[in-house]
Amino acid sequence: MKCVLISSEGAEVLFYWADPDFLAMLQQRFGIQDQNGDEIPSVEDSINTLFAPMIISCGTMLEKLGDTYTCFSAENGKHLYVLHMFGECLYIAMNGDGRESEDDLRRQLYVLRRLTEAHFGLVTLDSHLFHRELRPVETEQRAHIWGLFQSLLQTYNQLHEEDQSFAVEAVERLIHPQLCEQCIEFLERQVVQYINSNTERAGHEVVHAFLLIHTKLLAFYSSRNASSLRPADLLTLLLIVQDLYPSSFKDQPVPEVFAQPIEGEISLQRPQSSESIPVNSPLYHSTSEEQIADDLSMPEEFFTPKASPSQQSTGSAWTEGVDSQSDGEVNSADFLLAEDMLHIVESPASEATNPRRIFLDVNLKEGYCPMMPHTMHCLSLWPGILLVLLTKNPSSQVALSLYQLLDGILMIEKKLKEGQESRQPLRSQPLFLELRHRMDKFVKKLGGQESQLQNTWQELKNKISSRSEPGTSLELLQAFCNVRRQLCAVYRLLFLGSPGAQGLPQNLLERVQQFTQDKLKDWKDFLLVKSKRNVTMVSYPLMFTPAPIFSFWWGVLEDL
Repeated sequence: MKCVLISSEGAEVLFYWADPDFLAMLQQRFGIQDQNGDEIPSVEDSINTLFAPMIISCGTMLEKLGDTYTCFSAENGKHLYVLHMFGECLYIAMNGDGRESEDDLRRQLYVLRRLTEAHFGLVTLDSHLFHRELRPVETEQRAHIWGLFQSLLQTYNQLHEEDQSFAVEAVERLIHPQLCEQCIEFLERQVVQYINSNTERAGHEVVHAFLLIHTKLLAFYSSRNASSLRPADLLTLLLIVQDLYPSSFKDQPVPEVFAQPIEGEISLQRPQSSESIPVNSPLYHSTSEEQIADDLSMPEEFFTPKASPSQQSTGSAWTEGVDSQSDGEVNSADFLLAEDMLHIVESPASEATNPRRIFLDVNLKEGYCPMMPHTMHCLSLWPGILLVLLTKNPSSQVALSLYQLLDGILMIEKKLKEGQESRQPLRSQPLFLELRHRMDKFVKKLGGQESQLQNTWQELKNKISSRSEPGTSLELLQAFCNVRRQLCAVYRLLFLGSPGAQGLPQNLLERVQQFTQDKLKDWKDFLLVKSKRNVTMVSYPLMFTPAPIFSFWWGVLEDL
């Protein structure tokens, strides 16, 4: 029996997922009646009634003590509850059959949080907008959003039970040096370069391409100017792909020619360091006698962001962060591309199965940006064999600029909340001066298209610049919150408000799909069988430690 939910500070259920046993318990306890086939409101009300006392007590403890409980048991120890605050939202996971530990439940909360970030991006930084995205007013739209995340959680739980790579949060690869080399070269020349040099791509640029055999990685190629994918992001992509095209291992027959172990095939030992995501590979010239030596020496090269310490480590790949600096400026040409996308959103767009907008962390030469918008194209070659393409949004520089502004505002908000006093007024502090310079440039480039952002920013500057009434810390904090909300609203209009993810042309994708099928048609049966019996692990969760995010604003703080 299991339930996972997200709640607001006002004890409003923003999202829930429950298994059949939990729903049966609710029906027994609260007498849920299925009326006209629509039982969502009844289930939602019952969950709210069940969890409201817990949510209210948690909020009261945070308000009075600044801290609250994170785990407890009930029903004579039969039910285990795990709670975690992400921003202003309370995430709760509950297990009532004793099959999951506290670490298992907490991991699911981090997975759910990562999924919301991957789908909503920096909008998650503002609780008000995040509530609107996760819980739309219209019942049909709410059912669509909730159904999406419920399906993803269901897929995650199934993979966690049946697939060893998800059980230990690892990126698992199929090891066949010659074929991997050929596939990486094929992805580079016949897929990435072919698409990026094609005039039909409409401004989209493929930055990552990889081949999956079920949940196992056959080949991965990144363009030379692309950022490395974090293991947590790659796990998120694998989960989304499996939700779109679920694998049916039990239904696949094993050809007799592959029923016996292949002579000479040896499982690799665990490496001493985690270098998980293959970007390129040296050329191999292996003879049949050298094949075993190639497998044992593992000559391939891997590139992954290094692990770094954390203050909130759970030993989970889903919780990792990136330590980097960002000091890039928004390009005016890129900004004009984004300006054309600004419009009033009448209703949230219906999310197409393919392509799908996804937000991933990137390290660019201009700086670090979490939740950068990408578009994912998933092409099914055969059941269980897929080609995944990730394209960069043409307005990525605008997303970077928005993140830098939001990051600076969040740092000032943190100082105000902690009540930190300074010998000099806020208007003369280097952190605010840098923020003001960047914000003025950003608002000027908008050219009057976002009057609410301009008004709230001007009110904040007036409040800070006023010598007679500089305003209390609480007033300043509220003014900064208003500016942050307007920045998130601009981000939402740019990257969530367009009618679906505008990806690569269908005819271009069909040609690439045909190229890839021709390349792998002779290997199809071999790969499907090898994916069921290969046990080589490349990434290990204990080597991924979450890290706090440090941005270019820390450099400004050093001058204080």
